[in-house]
Amino acid sequence: MVVNLQFLGGRGSSSGLGGSSGDQRRHLMGGRGASSGISDSGKRYGTEYKTIAQFGNVKVVRANDGGAKAPMETMTPGRVYATVDKFNDIKYITFHDAEGERVKQIDVKGKKHNGALPHTHNGYEHDEYGTYPGLSGKDEKLVNNVLQQWERKRKKLNL
Repeated sequence: MVVNLQFLGGRGSSSGLGGSSGDQRRHLMGGRGASSGISDSGKRYGTEYKTIAQFGNVKVVRANDGGAKAPMETMTPGRVYATVDKFNDIKYITFHDAEGERVKQIDVKGKKHNGALPHTHNGYEHDEYGTYPGLSGKDEKLVNNVLQQWERKRKKLNL
């Protein structure tokens, strides 16, 4: 039997958990449960959200608990998620870095900040590096593209 100890500091990073089925692995996790396979709320990765559609690197997801909470972490580096609310409208678009941590969230629907909707929150935490009204040209193009693709897919799925 092989025991592989990995020590992760800070927010952690993806650990590439491959190996033979006979390996037994133990993970000591960072403060937010990074790369442990378990969320802060004690749920296994992959059980908090259901994928409804995917457009390239953008996954449209719905929280299994019925809320519209945006994903904080992902096992796929560089992933972009569009989270739908109970009305199947895209509420958030979140961007994740190479370590799978959230780095930016665009609120498309919901409460206005600084009088603006959509607006952008930068950082892992919701407002870690500030909230900015409006969108950059690049973000505006991406948001419009995702919303258009979602509306087409939504009609096919009768949502």
